[in-house]
Amino acid sequence: MKSNPFAGVGCLIRGLRLITEPSLRPFVVIPLLVNMLIFSLLVWLGMSQFDGLLNQMLPENHWLDFLRWLLWPLFALTFVLIVFYTFTVVANLIASPFNSLLAQKVELLLSGELPEESSSDWREIVVGVGSAVMGEGRKIGYFLVRALPLLVLFLIPGLNLLAPFLWLLFSAWFLALEYADYPMGNHGISFTEQHDRLKQQRMPALGFGGAVTLMMMVPLLNFVAMPAAVAGATILWHERLRES
Repeated sequence: MKSNPFAGVGCLIRGLRLITEPSLRPFVVIPLLVNMLIFSLLVWLGMSQFDGLLNQMLPENHWLDFLRWLLWPLFALTFVLIVFYTFTVVANLIASPFNSLLAQKVELLLSGELPEESSSDWREIVVGVGSAVMGEGRKIGYFLVRALPLLVLFLIPGLNLLAPFLWLLFSAWFLALEYADYPMGNHGISFTEQHDRLKQQRMPALGFGGAVTLMMMVPLLNFVAMPAAVAGATILWHERLRES
């Protein structure tokens, strides 16, 4: 059913199982290491700078020092959001060529065929790396144009009550678009057509993106979220988006 969000959730769960296949493990290791390295660096940087920033804004024994206990949770939440989205964008930007290869190998397992656009020639692979990185840049632009107005809603009384729900909905949609790009990009499908195909399968796409969002917020499980999402998006492509 086109309106079933649990179909998208099921794709991610199956993708998580699929990345344990021996033939896929070499293509999972590099994105996994990229995830662990970037996440560790961001957490270390954030922890080392967070308290210093708070002390700079509210020095010890300042008459507004009581605000420290009120502002700390707000700053902590803001920090988590910044780390989460910075981690997602940077990790996908670096790992995009490897994610494209992983999507190819998953599709080979599912259908027995590689995408027509794929190639074993090293020159074409280098060109493909450039295309993958450019594609990530295009998605970052798409994200920023829509994310910045949503962030403004957090500052508007009344509307800020709806902002978290709208943000989560947008996050689910963007992550579906982010990871579905790998299998569809392997077939030479343009970003605009990718967007149109996902709109035709809106609820499964939102279910998939929402499940990826939750997976990325679970400690340890977030390290395998990227390769699982690539595999899950390839399943979503193979079963639903290909014929859209």
